[in-house]
Amino acid sequence: MLTTGHFQLEQLDQMHQLVLKYSHLIKGMPNYTSIHAGGILITEKPIHYYSATSLPPKGYRTVQFDMHIAEDAGIHKFDILAQRGLGKIRDSIEIIKYNQPDATIANLQTDVKKFMLDPEINNMISQAKCIGCFYIESPAMRMLLSKLATNDYIGLVAASSVIRPGVAQSGMMREFILRTRYPEKRKEAHPIMQEIMPETYGIMVYQEDVIKVAHYYAKLDLAEADVLRRGMSGKYRSREEFQKVEQKYFKNCIDIGHDPKQTQEIWNQIKSFAGYAFAKGHSASYAVESYQSLYLKRYFPLEYMVATLNNGGGFYRPELYVHEAKMCGATIESPCVNHSDIANTIKGTSIYLGYSYLKELEKKTMIRIIEARHLNGVFKSLEDFIDRVLISIDQLALLIRIDAFRFTGIDRYELLWHAHFKLDKSPQKYIQNKLFVTEHQKASIPRLHTTALEMAYEQIELLGFPLCSHFDLLLEPPQNHYGRTEMIAHHNKMILMYGYVVNIKTTHTAKGKRMQFGTFLDINGDFFDTVMFPPVASKISFRGSGIYKIYGKVVEEFDFFSIEVHNMHKADYIQDPRYAEENPQTMQRLEKQSNLRDRRMGNGNGYHKLELPLEKIKIHQPRVSRKSSKTD
Repeated sequence: MLTTGHFQLEQLDQMHQLVLKYSHLIKGMPNYTSIHAGGILITEKPIHYYSATSLPPKGYRTVQFDMHIAEDAGIHKFDILAQRGLGKIRDSIEIIKYNQPDATIANLQTDVKKFMLDPEINNMISQAKCIGCFYIESPAMRMLLSKLATNDYIGLVAASSVIRPGVAQSGMMREFILRTRYPEKRKEAHPIMQEIMPETYGIMVYQEDVIKVAHYYAKLDLAEADVLRRGMSGKYRSREEFQKVEQKYFKNCIDIGHDPKQTQEIWNQIKSFAGYAFAKGHSASYAVESYQSLYLKRYFPLEYMVATLNNGGGFYRPELYVHEAKMCGATIESPCVNHSDIANTIKGTSIYLGYSYLKELEKKTMIRIIEARHLNGVFKSLEDFIDRVLISIDQLALLIRIDAFRFTGIDRYELLWHAHFKLDKSPQKYIQNKLFVTEHQKASIPRLHTTALEMAYEQIELLGFPLCSHFDLLLEPPQNHYGRTEMIAHHNKMILMYGYVVNIKTTHTAKGKRMQFGTFLDINGDFFDTVMFPPVASKISFRGSGIYKIYGKVVEEFDFFSIEVHNMHKADYIQDPRYAEENPQTMQRLEKQSNLRDRRMGNGNGYHKLELPLEKIKIHQPRVSRKSSKTD
C-alpha cells in the first residue's frame, strides 16, 4: 500500500504509520554495499598487499574500501566501461562485406565529418528516425530530437546532455528548446551566461558549465568551483568544505551586485543537475558514435539491424528490432535447419532468425546442426537430418514446431508424426553418430494442415513474438485503421486509435501524483506516443503487453504530436487454437476465425510479444515431453 502511494492515513495500521514517521530519518543513508560496475584499481603490487577482497555473486574481486580512500592511499582508479554500440558497428561492417561484397563502405573513423554534413543522416535525426541507433533511440530522446528539430552535430551533442535527468529537473530543458526554436528568446539570457555558454544560449547543459558559472558569475576560483561540482555530484566527502563554498557563492554574488532572485535561480539550476550532467567531451564522443550508427542504418539498414539484434538490441526488446528490420524492407524468416546459425543471418533481403531465439534448444544441438551442414551440405529431408544429426525427440520437435523443416513442403503435424515414428526416444541408443544411412520405412499418415493462426501462436510460445502482424490476432477487427498520419490530422481533436505497447514510463508530479507516458506501434507499424495525467492515471492502469484501444485528444508541443489519454482498455485476442476445447461449437468458431486470419495473415508490419492464456488442454498434434516448458 505504501509503495503505490495511493492510500489514506486512516487506512494505515500502527506499523504503517511508524514506517511513515521514521522513514525520512534514513533518507540518504546507504541501503547496501554496491559495486562500481567499471571501477578498476591498478596497483604496483597484487591487490592483497593493500586490501582484503570479497567475491560478490558475479565473481569479480572487490576491495573493501571506496574510491575516496583509494585516492587518499595513492591508488589509481579508472572507470573502464564497455557498451555494445561499438560491437554493433564492427559486426555491421563484417555483415555488409558478406551480404554485399561489392558495396563501398565509408571509413567510419576518418569520414565522420562527412556523415555530419550528410543531409540524409541529419534528416533522420530531425525526424527522430533513430530506432537501433546508439543513445538516441529511446522514446524520451526521440521526443527531444523532434522538439529541437536537431539537424547537426553541435545540436546532437547538446541534446545528448540535455536529455540527462538534471537539466529537466532544473526546468531548463523547456527553456533550451524555446531558445533553440525561437532565436528571439535567446535575448532573455543573462549577459554573463550568454557570454560563457554561447553554444547553448546561456543555459547550463554540460557538467563543466557548473565550473564556468561559479567562476565567471560568482567569482569563485577554479578549485572552489570544482568543489562545488564534485559536491553536487555526490563524489565529495566533506560537507563542511562544500557548505563553505556555497556560502561564498552567495556572498560573492551579493558583493558583485547580482539580483538575489537570479542568484538563487542559478544556484537551484546548478544544484538540480550538476550530479547528472555529462561532460561536454562525453556528449561529443557519444554523438560521434551516434553518427556512425546513423550512417550504417541509412545506407545498410538490413545488415545494421542484424548486427543490432546479434548484439542484444538496445533500449527495446528484440521483437521491436525485428519489426524495424521489416519496416526497412527485410523479409523475416523463422529458424531454418538449412539457413540459420546460432545468431541471426542475412541473405539478400531475407533475415533468418538464429537458433538462440529457441530458448529450449540446447547449444550442443545448434552446433551439431551447423557442423553437419558444413560437412555434407544442406539437408534434403527430415530423414536425411535424422541420419546426420545426433538429436533427441524433444529437441527435434522444437525445430519442427517452429517450421525449421519447411523446405520439405510437408506440414508440421505430419513431420511430428514422422519424427516420433522414425526416432526412438531412448537416449542410450544414440551415443555416437551413425556410420551408415538407415533405410526408413514409409508410414501412412492422414494429411494434416497447420493454420496461419496456429503458426503465429507457436511462434509466440517458442520465439516470444509472432512473425505476422500482431493486429491479425485481435478477436474483433479494429473499428478504424488510424495511424500516426491520421493522428496528426486530428490535431486538437478527439481520436480513437489502436496501439501495441512498446514502452511504459511511470513518473510522479511535484505533488507526488502518478502519471504515465506510453509508446505504441500503430496498425501500420509506426511509433506514436501517449500521456496519462494523474486524474486518468489514477483510474486506468496498463494490463501487460498487448494491443490497447486508446481514446484521447491529439496534442502538439514544438511539432511533437501525442495523445492525451482520456480512456483506454486492452483489446482481446483470438483464443489460441492449440489449446482450445475440442467441442463442436468451439472448433467451428475457431475454424471460422482461422480461415479469416489465413486470408489476411502474412509477413506483416508488426512482430510483437503477446500475453496469452497457455492452459494446456486437448490438442490435435502429438506432444513431446520437455525438460522445461512455459506451457507445462
